[in-house]
Amino acid sequence: MNSPGRLAAAILFAVAGTAHAGLFDDDEARKRIEEIRSEQARSVRETAERIGRLEESVRNLGVVDLLRQIEQLNAEMARIRGQLEVLGNQNEQIQKRQRDFYLDIDSRLKRLEGGAASAAPAGAAPAAAAGPVVETPPAKAPSRDDQAREVKAYDAASNLFRKNDFVSAAEAFGAFLKDHPQSALAPNALYWIGICHANTRDFKNALAAQESLLARYPQSPKAPDALLAIAAIQSEQGDSGSARNTLEDIIARFPGSEAAGKARTRLSALRR
Repeated sequence: MNSPGRLAAAILFAVAGTAHAGLFDDDEARKRIEEIRSEQARSVRETAERIGRLEESVRNLGVVDLLRQIEQLNAEMARIRGQLEVLGNQNEQIQKRQRDFYLDIDSRLKRLEGGAASAAPAGAAPAAAAGPVVETPPAKAPSRDDQAREVKAYDAASNLFRKNDFVSAAEAFGAFLKDHPQSALAPNALYWIGICHANTRDFKNALAAQESLLARYPQSPKAPDALLAIAAIQSEQGDSGSARNTLEDIIARFPGSEAAGKARTRLSALRR
């Protein structure tokens, strides 16, 4: 090939190489741009997913916290209901005790008035006796002063109980029994001594007081309440079997009493 031909071929080869290099650079740039776009799209998706997970976590956290608060409120309501039941029972027992006490005072006053009315008038001649008579001195009726002291002592012990001073109340009720052993309120005093000991978790003396009430005054209106207190102590000590037997005993022996109604409710709870 002559010189002009070789020169033309060289020029063509150079032009073709330059064109090929330009095409190669454009393809690489497009690929890189696509890769960058893909990475950006993937990053956007991942970010969106993370945000979604965070939002879900926040929502779940709020629900859990709300449920926790609801459980706490339910527990507080249950505690308040229990306190109301205890206060209601205490109020009921206090009212019952006051009725018993004033009925007893009224009956004593009537006996005193009746005795004074039936006494022989002063200066009257004694009736002729048909034979030898053995006179039995009548039981000494309590004077009004004695009754006043009895009322004062019992009310003082009751006030200590209402102030939740259970140790002092138990001692005051004990002193009342010592000073007024024949009082119609002696069973009540024994009952409240037992309740005072139960409140201080002295279950041994609490049981002893209620059992003493049942042994000495089996027909007292406080007897079913004493059994109910015994069942509560047995349950508190974990002796569910004995508690169940005591509750059943209340229902059998005192079916119409308020204590029997409470015993039925507590039996249902024990059987769950």
